[in-house]
Amino acid sequence: MPVRLFRNDTLERLTYMPIAVFVPVWGIVLAGLAYEGSALPMLQSFLSFGTGLALWTLMEYIAHRHVFHLNLSSAVGKRFIFLLHGNHHAEPGDKLRNMMPLTVTLPIAAALWIVARMFAGAPGLAMLAGFVAGYVAYDLIHYSCHQYAFRRGWLGGLRRHHLSHHYAAPNRNFAVSNTFWDRIFRTKAGRVSS
Repeated sequence: MPVRLFRNDTLERLTYMPIAVFVPVWGIVLAGLAYEGSALPMLQSFLSFGTGLALWTLMEYIAHRHVFHLNLSSAVGKRFIFLLHGNHHAEPGDKLRNMMPLTVTLPIAAALWIVARMFAGAPGLAMLAGFVAGYVAYDLIHYSCHQYAFRRGWLGGLRRHHLSHHYAAPNRNFAVSNTFWDRIFRTKAGRVSS
């Protein structure tokens, strides 16, 4: 039985993220960002996008390691971490909670869009497009790690890496869309079978 986070049914539904909603919503967001960043010359657009993508991979690692796994002592702090990420560890196969809900991600994306537009213009928007593309790839990879039994290739390797975090080494393998930062920060665990 899936973990219930709220007694209120409406609040509970706001914590779900069905893939059939995720893909079109973030596809529209990415198309809008790509359009806004398209005023740049091709090379500058590509470099800005790549910088945003690289920044996402680092943010993914830092957030997972240092925020999602905070060990808070107060009851409120423990509840917050459980709502944020602990519920996923309690029920990692829940396909409605393998991706962050729009109630969390869209306000963050809107705030980043405002900052990029106000302070960095088209280069900032192209960088934000790369950052958001990294986020979308991360959440799709994360969903796939839990919902599909990839055994070979790149996705099979990422799946083993991530499932090791869940089932063998919860203080290791914090990156999901790559293994680079776990290698750099020496938090990569050994292999597990899938």
